[in-house]
Amino acid sequence: MFSIKQTKPVRRAAGETGRRPANLRYVYLLTAFVSIGALLFGYDQGVMGVIVADARWISLMKPANSWVTGAVVSLYDIGCLVGAMSIGFLADHYGRERTLCIACVVFVVGAVLQSASYNITSITIGRVILGYGVGTCAGGVPLYVSEIAPAKLRGRIIGIEQMILCFGELIAFWLNYGINFLATPDWWRIPLAIQVVPAIVLAVGCWFWVPPSPRWLVQQDRHQCAREVLARLHGDEAADQQMAEIAEEVAFERAVTTATWGDMFKTPVLRVTLLAMGVQFFQQITGTNSILYYTPSLFERGGITDPKTANLATGGVGVVLFVFAWVPIFLFDRLGRKTWLQIGLVGMCCAMIGITVLQWHAEGHPGDNGNYAIVAFPYLFYVFFNISWGVGSWTYATEIFPVMYRAKGNALSTASLWLSCYIVAQASPPIASAIGWGLYIIYSCICVVAFVFVRYAMVETRGKTLEEMSALFGIEGTLARRSGMDVDGKIGTVHVEELDQDR
Repeated sequence: MFSIKQTKPVRRAAGETGRRPANLRYVYLLTAFVSIGALLFGYDQGVMGVIVADARWISLMKPANSWVTGAVVSLYDIGCLVGAMSIGFLADHYGRERTLCIACVVFVVGAVLQSASYNITSITIGRVILGYGVGTCAGGVPLYVSEIAPAKLRGRIIGIEQMILCFGELIAFWLNYGINFLATPDWWRIPLAIQVVPAIVLAVGCWFWVPPSPRWLVQQDRHQCAREVLARLHGDEAADQQMAEIAEEVAFERAVTTATWGDMFKTPVLRVTLLAMGVQFFQQITGTNSILYYTPSLFERGGITDPKTANLATGGVGVVLFVFAWVPIFLFDRLGRKTWLQIGLVGMCCAMIGITVLQWHAEGHPGDNGNYAIVAFPYLFYVFFNISWGVGSWTYATEIFPVMYRAKGNALSTASLWLSCYIVAQASPPIASAIGWGLYIIYSCICVVAFVFVRYAMVETRGKTLEEMSALFGIEGTLARRSGMDVDGKIGTVHVEELDQDR
């Protein structure tokens, strides 16, 4: 009987003997492969900005005003939001890797529809459908890679995913730039259609090759399979230790909670829900996609009137994103999550102020060669964004939830990101039309608010295992007391007696 859920036993290869060492190469390979989902995410973040600003696309689609243009871009984010929320059900019931398969199938349908569109309605519907697939991949990939990563390398692993996401944006920018030179008015269909290929590759690989998350396997009571996956990733010695921790944590959570959606908004889980949703909300509301979606328009208001020059400068954004996405891979785990996020906000705020000043200057001095200096400030913004929030918000939001709540928590935090992304994408064009450079003053102020949130609300998590998060945020202790269980003096650690080790 056909089943979406992975049910095949995960066993050691016949004839293989001896204790296995950690296999980081396998961890990195799995991370890189499933991060094709992040590549799709990044590609779609970068592909539409040049298209909706192109005169040939506007002539064919005839958007009535900037609100309609904003809707074509931003309703995609609503599809992403729905996709993100579906993770809470799909990832728990069918597994992390099979959720990515489902996302890719939906993605292909949306990509085909939007690339074959001839009016605003059909391309918008295609964008929403494709958005569902992107939203599911955007949340599903960091959920999976965070559960296969060693605790001390979790930031690096999600950094690899972010780098591949930025590679997708780089491809989108420069593919658009090159294909834009074609004489045909239908040039834009090519970059929208070509993304079907990596989606199919990811779907096939996640179905036949990518192993289930070991933590999901424990939740399914498939302990031997979970131990085998852990051994392949981290070696036999680490697998034994991690299995004991994961099994104890899952057994404890089953004893004290049913992990419903309602629990996400009740103490003691409410705190981590708000922190995860907050950090993802600020990741977008600070303006990253206002720049990314509408970079050509930003440069035009800054005095760069030649469309080809504006598109070339937009391609430079993709280069900056990709180059500085490598920094967190090597450095992110050396400092705390909060430290990186605060460093990023200072730089991002300064970049927004720079954009404000130069757009103000361009209003009074059209044609001034000094206007070209505006190119530097979106680049500066993405230097600081990529070394901090690009990795930090995803890492933090995926790691702070206890095992039983992680899929639902990841769904809510990712949905929060897409909601703020929708607000930014929909509101930026009309606000920019109404108050011009004042839009970037708003973003500067939001960066200040985000700084206060990071500094005073967030809890540092660097170096903690996923199973330690429950104690770190006081969830274990509170749930144990409610259930009449004993809590020892070890910072809220709870020991569940009579754990069935054979399950």
